[in-house]
Amino acid sequence: MKRRSFLKKVGVAAAGAVAAPYFLPSGRLFARTGTAMVDHVVYVLFAGGLRQQESILQRYLDDSQGISVQGNVLYNMLEGPAPQQKVLYGTNGQLPGDSPIPMLLGSTIQKQGTTFAEVNSQVVGHYSGLNALITGNYLYTQGLRQKPLIPTIFEYARKHLGLPATKVWFVGNGIGNSTPLLNHSLDENYGVDYAANFMAPTVTFGVNGMQHLSNAKVYHPEEELDPMYKMKFFLDQTAAIKAAELPGVKNTDAEKHDLKQFMREMFDKTAAGTIAHPPVADNGDMRNIGYACEVLQWFKPTLTVVNMSAIDGCHGNFTGYLRSMHRADHGVAHLWNYIQTQIPSMAGNTAMVIIPECGRNAVPNPILDENDLASYDHSDANARRVFGQMLGPGIPSDLMIGSETSPVGEVADGVLTVAELLGFKPEMQSAGYVLGNAQSWFDRI
Repeated sequence: MKRRSFLKKVGVAAAGAVAAPYFLPSGRLFARTGTAMVDHVVYVLFAGGLRQQESILQRYLDDSQGISVQGNVLYNMLEGPAPQQKVLYGTNGQLPGDSPIPMLLGSTIQKQGTTFAEVNSQVVGHYSGLNALITGNYLYTQGLRQKPLIPTIFEYARKHLGLPATKVWFVGNGIGNSTPLLNHSLDENYGVDYAANFMAPTVTFGVNGMQHLSNAKVYHPEEELDPMYKMKFFLDQTAAIKAAELPGVKNTDAEKHDLKQFMREMFDKTAAGTIAHPPVADNGDMRNIGYACEVLQWFKPTLTVVNMSAIDGCHGNFTGYLRSMHRADHGVAHLWNYIQTQIPSMAGNTAMVIIPECGRNAVPNPILDENDLASYDHSDANARRVFGQMLGPGIPSDLMIGSETSPVGEVADGVLTVAELLGFKPEMQSAGYVLGNAQSWFDRI
């Protein structure tokens, strides 16, 4: 009944969102009926508009440009040799992009875990795809700039595991495309009381954030109006909302203190250039990964969701798309390596799940980039094709499920897979909101 009734709520006004964290109360403890496989899960939303041909199928320029060069640019994630000619995806060497980033992991994620080679996305757009990754349902009738109408993975985790907000984080790569609105739903049985802390670090710790927030103090209301108005303007711009629309949230004194200390340290480390960025951090996704590492180091969250999006530059720049893919692989490897080598309390009891929200077209658009390579949108059947991976304790290693001719899995499987890893899958299924044909990847194995 709930699955039908939630559609009637379409049109409900969205609650606000900001670039800095939401500081929320601790959750209540609810008994769970599942058994956790791990203590921590990192869920990577591996961008959108990632063509199967250049990623899992490793066709490089062969399928897309009619240039007979194949190879693997995701060689931390996937087995397979890198391209030997026309190297366009690295850092600057003698020619722009001709120096590939060295592999970080001693063994690929494919070797360490389970790969689903051909997974179905029922949509070809980012917003519905992100909704499916976060809620387990595509929410076809819901528009942009709206909170999800059904519970998110964050709310399930907090309600059914009894977690405080500081143990559940959504590290967004910006504040566009409704990303900040996805940290909780409007569902009356879940909602803001079980929301995740949301942070958009490239905004909060960007130039304007550093200027207006890093040395924030209590200003005198009569003598220092100018800096007050500047800070207000910055927050209004980043939030894209009115202050009155912000939800009423609270936090314990201990949590407030911890969060303030974390923010202070992040501003200090940003200024000093000591954030735990990947070795190559020359785009927003990689900087986002660095701050995600800092969140993991400080809070040791039970659930951390990290969003990426630079790959979507393929709409007008295929060369940039290849570079962003290569960096996304680098960033995921850094994230996993950082957990295993720099956070002892999470090493050995953390799982990672990696899924894009949609694929990319089979046929190019008319735009050529600086290397005369054709660009690609995401609107046809090929854009419904993605792959996914998971690794960690209890997850089979070196296992490939499905193939190009035999798809297995659904983008909406992500939330049930995370729920099974953390031990609340029965509660999520009982709520009745997840897509009917979605399954945990463990069930599909």
